[in-house]
Amino acid sequence: MNPFSAQSLLCVSYLLFLAHHLSSVHSSKHKTGPAINVTKHLFFPDFSSVNNPRILEDIKLLGSAKLSNTNRSLQIPDESQANGLKQQAGRALYSSPIRLFDPQTQTPASFQTTFSFQFHNDINTTNATHGGSGLTFIIVPDEFTLGRPGPWLAMINDACDEDYKAVAVEFDTRWNPEFGDPSDNHVGINLGTMVSAKAINASDVGVFLNDGSVHRAWIAYNGPNRWIDIRLGSDVDHYPQKPVFSGSLDISSFLKEYMFVGFSASTGNHTQIHSVLSWNFTSTSQAFLRVPSSETCEGKIVVGSAGRITRTEPPSSFLIFMAVVVLALAVMLSLYYSGRRKGRGGNTMSSNDVVFPEKKRPTPPNKPRKFTTAELSAATAGFDEIEILGSDSKGVYYRGKLSISSACHCQVAIKRFSSQFLSSAGVEYKKRLMKEIISISKVRHPNLVPIRGWCQDNKETMVVYEFIVNGSLDKWLFGVGVLPWTRRFKVVKDVAEGLNFLHSKLLAHKNLKPSSVFLDVSFRAVLGDFGFVLCGTESRRFESAVSQSADVFEFGLFVLEVVAGKKRTEKKVGFLGEFGEMGLLELAWRLHETDEKAKLVDKRMGCLMRLEQVVRVLEIGLLCTLNENKGRPSMDQVVEFLSMEKPLPELPLSRPVSLFPYSSMNAGLCSTGYSCGSFK
Repeated sequence: MNPFSAQSLLCVSYLLFLAHHLSSVHSSKHKTGPAINVTKHLFFPDFSSVNNPRILEDIKLLGSAKLSNTNRSLQIPDESQANGLKQQAGRALYSSPIRLFDPQTQTPASFQTTFSFQFHNDINTTNATHGGSGLTFIIVPDEFTLGRPGPWLAMINDACDEDYKAVAVEFDTRWNPEFGDPSDNHVGINLGTMVSAKAINASDVGVFLNDGSVHRAWIAYNGPNRWIDIRLGSDVDHYPQKPVFSGSLDISSFLKEYMFVGFSASTGNHTQIHSVLSWNFTSTSQAFLRVPSSETCEGKIVVGSAGRITRTEPPSSFLIFMAVVVLALAVMLSLYYSGRRKGRGGNTMSSNDVVFPEKKRPTPPNKPRKFTTAELSAATAGFDEIEILGSDSKGVYYRGKLSISSACHCQVAIKRFSSQFLSSAGVEYKKRLMKEIISISKVRHPNLVPIRGWCQDNKETMVVYEFIVNGSLDKWLFGVGVLPWTRRFKVVKDVAEGLNFLHSKLLAHKNLKPSSVFLDVSFRAVLGDFGFVLCGTESRRFESAVSQSADVFEFGLFVLEVVAGKKRTEKKVGFLGEFGEMGLLELAWRLHETDEKAKLVDKRMGCLMRLEQVVRVLEIGLLCTLNENKGRPSMDQVVEFLSMEKPLPELPLSRPVSLFPYSSMNAGLCSTGYSCGSFK
């Protein structure tokens, strides 16, 4: 007999409704209050670390940029770098984000900035041609992206997609018709693209940017009115009466709530040094306080018998809700036991009893599951070419959108194994592959890309990954932009943690390379594109040991790539003439032999890094490439080494002979896990 009658259910439903209503009424007492202004002010009369000891903390430098104590200026590019002034790009940003957008009202902040700047040639250069691109005042969403040199003014690079928002006012001394430039002496307003939304000849206000004199710019933006005013003149003159441009400009769609502000500049085949001599910036954004309801404070004050004044606090919405829920549970338990007592007297069901059919428990939205080919085809618009993310020897990656539930539509990356690969692998491999995909999909770790599911039928085999918005590491590491060392070091540690977790589960990745490492929205590194080699059964213990050791070797190569900013198979990484052409791994060992490991470090990272930390990480990478019986560590040991607390074992003075020659073929074989015996 069902112990719950329809009337009882209605009673319980009413109690729950009452709890929700009381909670809502109480919570509604806290309303949006009056608007307040949030103001941020920056003032740099110069950029000398002598006059301002905090300057190195306040200004974040990327690429070829430096703070010059000699000229007390911010300078792009850095003429002291050995690779010259041509094709250089640099950024200098205020190191903390600034609130420039109110998401509640969708209103941009108002800001005013003025800065003095100068374009000139280095006295040591033989290039007498002026016009080495230009300088921008820039507003960007992050503090680590560096744009391309040349006409891109270090604003954007190839890794920046349509979601990368950047707002800039450029002062350009090169004429690039493809970007709509009116001349080689112009001011432009750029919104997420190099093609200026508005471009004006600087000569219209009597200013010639590359004449070697010091100029001053004034930029004022009225956020609520979406209005910008730009003025340009000599640093010694007063505020110009005539603006370069004054008009309507809505930048709200190019702003996040918090953005970084600063400068970017670049050179191309013609060189020019861009110096910022002073900078003043003030922003004012609107925010709203949360205040109590309009009930008077007097109504909440009680005068006690002793004359003391006390406040009476109303019960919180949570306490009200919990009280009614407890009451509802008491009613339900009472009805349940009452029904059981009645049930002992007979099994007759009353006509008033309501019987509810059993419902199948829904699958949690994030639990991996099997998809049909039709579902994945619909998610990728029929595997449209426009959705292709990349490909390798095993198949093609597509971007797709899956409807997990009515309220959850998530982006995924779908690897579609090619028919040629599957046919050459054989039926037994296909069975094992699917078993491994399902097994690894059950593994969860912050540094592993979650597997959403899989698909297999007579023709198709696919695996569905969660889509990682910032893409693979190789685009950031080998592209035009420059990842700073702090980001690279975090990537190395994240990958080590992910591999160590896999090894603790008797699994192996077997495909470790920069294109298999992805960066999430917070730039945490996560491992994806697994090799799908399951090593959990007793019959595969040997394979487990071989594959995990191969993972460590591949991790060593990966570390060298991160430190050097060069691909392991790039034969011309022997950029040091005395060593000629050789692969990255052999070059690293040669530099270790001569105690010159610092020469391998990516010079594009500039001087803002702890060189001793970089060299230690490089040594950890070399340890991972040792023979297995000659000191190659486990990933558990690698994680300890990267904590920077445990001392490193001493590397051999010379390279192990059995390791060489290294070739791209050897590196590829090692990634399969079956041909690494020659390296051990």
